[in-house]
Amino acid sequence: MTDSAPRRVRVRAPELIGKGGWLNTGDQQYTLADLRGRIVVLDFWTFCCINCLHVLDELRELEEKHRDTVVVIGVHSPKFVHEAEHQAVVDAVERYGVEHPVLDDPELATWKQYAVRAWPTLVVIDPEGYVVAQHAGEGHAHAIERLVEELEAEHEAKGTLRRGDGPYVAPEPEPTTLRFPGRALLLPSGNFLVSDTTRHQLVELAEDAETVVRRIGSGARGFTDGGPEQAFFSEPQGLALLPDGSVVVADTVNHALRRLDLATGAVTTLAGTGRQWWQGSATSGPAREVDLSSPWDVAVFGGKVWIAMAGVHQLWTYDPAAGTVAAAAGTTNEGLVDGPGAEAWFAQPSGLAATADRLWLADSETSALRWVDLDGHVHTAVGTGLFDFGHRDGAAGQALFQHPLGVTALPDGSVAVADTYNHALRRYDPATGEVSTLATDLREPSGAVLVGEDIVVVESARHRLTRLRLPEEAVRVESVAHRTRRAATEVAPGRLGLDVIFQAPAGQKLDTRYGPSTRLLVSSTPPELLLKGEGADTDLSRELELNPAVAEGVLHVSAMAASCDDDPANAYPACHVHQQDWGVPVRLTEGAADRLPLVLAGMDDQ
Repeated sequence: MTDSAPRRVRVRAPELIGKGGWLNTGDQQYTLADLRGRIVVLDFWTFCCINCLHVLDELRELEEKHRDTVVVIGVHSPKFVHEAEHQAVVDAVERYGVEHPVLDDPELATWKQYAVRAWPTLVVIDPEGYVVAQHAGEGHAHAIERLVEELEAEHEAKGTLRRGDGPYVAPEPEPTTLRFPGRALLLPSGNFLVSDTTRHQLVELAEDAETVVRRIGSGARGFTDGGPEQAFFSEPQGLALLPDGSVVVADTVNHALRRLDLATGAVTTLAGTGRQWWQGSATSGPAREVDLSSPWDVAVFGGKVWIAMAGVHQLWTYDPAAGTVAAAAGTTNEGLVDGPGAEAWFAQPSGLAATADRLWLADSETSALRWVDLDGHVHTAVGTGLFDFGHRDGAAGQALFQHPLGVTALPDGSVAVADTYNHALRRYDPATGEVSTLATDLREPSGAVLVGEDIVVVESARHRLTRLRLPEEAVRVESVAHRTRRAATEVAPGRLGLDVIFQAPAGQKLDTRYGPSTRLLVSSTPPELLLKGEGADTDLSRELELNPAVAEGVLHVSAMAASCDDDPANAYPACHVHQQDWGVPVRLTEGAADRLPLVLAGMDDQ
């Protein structure tokens, strides 16, 4: 369903409610009435979600440019049980440099009031307290800025715009040596190199894993090559030793791979342009000319650097000899599907570890441990899908993790998993097919490195490296299983009308220069839920047929739309891609709705 005509549907904005209260406001509590006169942008996010982290980055420029008229409010709406813990939200707000107020809504009260269906979703509220736009997914910052400019002019003229400082109050910085470190690497010298993610630096620590030897990077967010004090990073994560003795760094928010010369501390760029990869961008070519998307980890496997490309749910490779990059596995669809690399689905792959014949990976959004063989086929060792997680040991087929971010190969052929949201270090043994727990009472472990008979864990939310003796026997823990906190949407069995709503932003039109400008891909879990309507097409509306014999499941919907500035005099108009993936849990109920609207951009007026 498309419509490029400007239209302003105004709906009274529901109140902002969150049991966890407000962050980044100096302990001040706010209501919508307190924000009257300001343009409010609600960002419904959760800190596990890579697309949400992309949107945080997209909004930075808007926040800075319209600081005296716009108030961005993050409404934290958890998917995983751990994300409902207040301290975890406090940590995430600092970890990702969120410089606006955040409402902690662990029970999804405000999410439900605004009928949100996807992470991330942006809602714009005008100075009089009416909802005037809703956008799901990424790539909407330009459209929201255009709307903000219209609202500024309109409400300045009406006298309903109130300029001034916003409610954001920066928290006091903490004087720890590391701040939310991401990964650690054992160097040939016996020292450790740590990605000090929130401080945008690399830190070399002595063998005691505590004493600082040197810092590399200015400590401010940026993208510049140079010496140890001149180089800039942006939330670096993964680290791996290259055969030439240098280190490759996954510079996550810069969408780049960097190289650290250990002898001099000089930093250069190996791959990436600094721009985020979008559908339609090149998937192979000279490494410095191809866009990447939130590379989270790196590992050397089969003579190439494999990249956990969390931002597009794929694995890519970097060839140091040829200086090229290429997509290696994954379709960009989010989910858990095994098979040949080109057909596999991942969900935010975040941790890599190579052995002689396997590349292990932590697939965080499916809470899964997976591996790639030498032929490029993808296999799942532990994990079932996007909505099942917990802490359960035992046979791999029923074992559960909760959003693991790291994996480490152990000497006996088994692997240790940094089971991040369970605050645990887990172990999977391929020989027995069993999962056990090695250690608990860690705080958001994000990686680990072997040092002799010890394992040194990156305890990210305790801002330190923690040395553990590898136990001969696993720790026993009580089994816990969870499902996502999102309620299932009740829909009628049989015919279901799926409408993805997309209205081109003001001053733009659909980009049809090179064919259709929209794309819709639909599938389901289990596959037998869909009797009709699966597959890809260019129409954003589709009639589905749901199998009455299947009581519940998940509809996977991926939509994309491209729009360009509508200016006939401009031969090279600026164009923008809007995209979102939805995983919609559904329950088939007689007499329930026979239409499922999903808002990509605009307002659903039916």
